Amino acid sequence: MTNHGDIEFGFYPGVAPKTVDHIFKLVRLGCYNTNHFFRVDKGFVAQVADVVGGRSAPLNEEQREEAEKTVVGEFSDVKHVRGILSMGRYSDPNSGSSSFSMLLGDAPHLDGQYAIFGKVTKGDETLRKLEELPTRREGIFVMPMERITILSSYFYDTKMETCEQEKSILKRRLAASAIEVERQVVLPFFCCPPSFGLIL
Repeated sequence: MTNHGDIEFGFYPGVAPKTVDHIFKLVRLGCYNTNHFFRVDKGFVAQVADVVGGRSAPLNEEQREEAEKTVVGEFSDVKHVRGILSMGRYSDPNSGSSSFSMLLGDAPHLDGQYAIFGKVTKGDETLRKLEELPTRREGIFVMPMERITILSSYFYDTKMETCEQEKSILKRRLAASAIEVERQVVLPFFCCPPSFGLIL
């Protein structure tokens, strides 16, 4: 859940199992809550900041321990097309941690260079809203002029028969905890194991 709407995505555990496991743990621990999108390059990527430096709320010990881990680069033949989730990293191919991109267009030059671990399943209208926000260029990055906050994140299992009911309950709980969210801003991710979805 962001301050511009929800984004839901599913994981590809068969493509990048270690990356999926790592991101899923970060979501479960609430690490993305109060984080933000530091980059929005229309037609290219919307990138979530590394949680260690991107959150407005401090990390607790358990969150920091997981957030500081890196994952081996799980490169695959899956293509970078709109909606794909791709890990951010430095020059070291095994330096991915918690920053990742949502592709806003096809980017074949990234194929085989970054670990793809999932895809947006709902929320393309939210991504389109983000693409229309004012930006500024800072070096190679195109950055939003306003903070795009991840208000909360949560996950659900798509194999559950009561998945829609569970999502509804989760949304009501999020709405009821507005005061707590003010203290610790969260990005809603809906995440469903093996075939999960994540909502930002």
